[in-house]
Amino acid sequence: MTTSTRVQPVDEAQDPVYRDSTALNAPQKALIGGGLAVSALLTVYLLATQHVSQTILLGLGLLLGYTLFHARFGFTSAFRRFMSVGNGQAMRSHMLMLAVAVTLFAPILAYGYSFFGTGVSGYVSPVGVSLVVGAFIFGIGMQLGGGCASGTLYAIGGGRSVMFVTLLFFIIGTTIGAYHLPFWTEDMPAFEPISLATSTGLGYSGAWLVSIALFGLIAWITLVIEKKKRAPKMAPLPTATGWRRIFRGSWPLVIAAVALAVLNALTLMTRGTPWGITSAFALWGSKIAEFFGMDVASWGYWQGANAAMLESSIFADSTTILNFGVILGAFLASAAGGLFKFTKITAGNFWASVVGGLMMGYGARLAFGCNIGAYFGGIASFSLHGYVWGILALAGTFFALYLRPLFGLSVPKSNDSVC
Repeated sequence: MTTSTRVQPVDEAQDPVYRDSTALNAPQKALIGGGLAVSALLTVYLLATQHVSQTILLGLGLLLGYTLFHARFGFTSAFRRFMSVGNGQAMRSHMLMLAVAVTLFAPILAYGYSFFGTGVSGYVSPVGVSLVVGAFIFGIGMQLGGGCASGTLYAIGGGRSVMFVTLLFFIIGTTIGAYHLPFWTEDMPAFEPISLATSTGLGYSGAWLVSIALFGLIAWITLVIEKKKRAPKMAPLPTATGWRRIFRGSWPLVIAAVALAVLNALTLMTRGTPWGITSAFALWGSKIAEFFGMDVASWGYWQGANAAMLESSIFADSTTILNFGVILGAFLASAAGGLFKFTKITAGNFWASVVGGLMMGYGARLAFGCNIGAYFGGIASFSLHGYVWGILALAGTFFALYLRPLFGLSVPKSNDSVC
């Protein structure tokens, strides 16, 4: 006998829905075959035209996308649940992910381990007006757009139709942000980049200890707040059992947290920098703008080292390849669970996605990255800006809780049975 319970839908913008908690749809074999064929063709093309590292990054992107979708590992929903009702389950999974990441990143960055001898460097960026404004805007945008940068990609892979709108305006927003970036970084005040490892005298060992202590403190604070607010639990996900759970259903958040940290470390050793997403959006948007006659090459953003990116094929851009992999990996995960389905677009979520996409895109450029590049990658790289990003994005999330209902988007309530 099966029971009916509220479970998390693929669409974060909707309330949990009732369905048989033990049942999964049959695998969508035709879609799985199509996804594997596209992945194989892209692999062959990359092997023929690019350095082998691009092929490895495509594989890592596939695994990242599969993991994100399989666990519905969210940043947007995690921030929203915590700021609205005090549920910190997903936030604690972030802390585990970051703890594993700094443990892996510390020796890689300290000794320069890499697969191709190109050297490695973390994401360490300045703390200033640009970061503060950008992270706050991004926090608002991801709550309106229905997903963060990684969430946008994996939701597209799952067939969530409105996220194509979010992605389009994310690209537009980050392109505008690239055009405006010199004003924010050169004319607005900022401190020099601060690394807990190299700017403080702690070294990577000391920075690792401080980081682990901070993650433990944050996890403890979420438990205290959760208990005080008697927060509703996260809704479960429909899943298979036994070995089938590896391929169908859902993974526990703790498993996904460890997997994402390991995959990010492998990305660092493969391309020399951590996982990122939004720089590719700026590249795509700028190339489109250039196609329509805009003098993109004269923008300050595309001077220096970035100039070569603008002149090269997008398939030479490692972040683009990772993004393609994330979408394909999420598509395969959704099809394996029989969950791929285009969803309804309403006037409310359409306009929320337009506004949210623009804000996320613009904010990501100002803040030197998104939830992946700035928050995950920054903190894993021992950069102070990653922590500041998280605080300001949480503040933006709190503000956005009052804006979501204007677009017909739900907000968790303390008397909900699950959130």
